[in-house]
Amino acid sequence: MNLISKPTLLYYVDKYPVASTSLLVWYRDFLKVSFNNFNELKSVYNNASIVANNRVIFNIKGNAFRLIVSINFRKQDTYLIWFGTHKEYDKIDAATIEYIDII
Repeated sequence: MNLISKPTLLYYVDKYPVASTSLLVWYRDFLKVSFNNFNELKSVYNNASIVANNRVIFNIKGNAFRLIVSINFRKQDTYLIWFGTHKEYDKIDAATIEYIDII
């Protein structure tokens, strides 16, 4: 898979240093795989959940952090939409939260 928003990933690595290793491990591992659909992804990432707009939620660092990405399976492109603590995640709508260009 291809991560389109790498500067956003690096922003979150700096913003949440306690989760940086876990987030970077997810990134490294995610780049090595390709999926044709959510079912294939789910077979590798069994804790992943899908919501509207092809958005996938990953648990990072156990269940302490949540990562929201949008995946275009046909193009093998992934856009990082949002990352934060589980508590912050509970305050947003994962299906509609907008990507904010932080760079």
